[in-house]
Amino acid sequence: MYIVATFRHSSELELAICELERQGILAEAIAAVPLKESGQQEIRVFDTIRHSDGASMLDGPAVLGTIGSVLGASLGFRWAIGPIIGGLLGLAAGAALGFVLDWLIHCKRRKKSKRREHGADVVVIVECSPDQASDVRHIMERRLALGIGQLGSG
Repeated sequence: MYIVATFRHSSELELAICELERQGILAEAIAAVPLKESGQQEIRVFDTIRHSDGASMLDGPAVLGTIGSVLGASLGFRWAIGPIIGGLLGLAAGAALGFVLDWLIHCKRRKKSKRREHGADVVVIVECSPDQASDVRHIMERRLALGIGQLGSG
């Protein structure tokens, strides 16, 4: 049977592996696989059905464009250009302002998330007998495993 767990790359991982070896698990039965971070995703302005990066760059421009067009049309009655041209100018100005604000907010969040990253995770796979499984799971839980799974019967 196999017990699979994920850890942050830290001293707790090393202590978990040492403790597993002290419990009688052979070093050949323990596999630790460090995961590499994937490359930077490019920022997409338009999300498609098959790809979305979770950051929509069109919500802000739509909201501020609507507000700008209503204000532009309302004020257009007082201006010589008229309400239609005033509304279109308000739409363009609001959409541009919304896009710039969304872009700045998205870039700021991306920088913060880079600072919070603590490195990639490590997947630990332990081959053990069914009677050792509960001990292995307990050790991994005590050593702050992010997630634990079991493959096989038991």
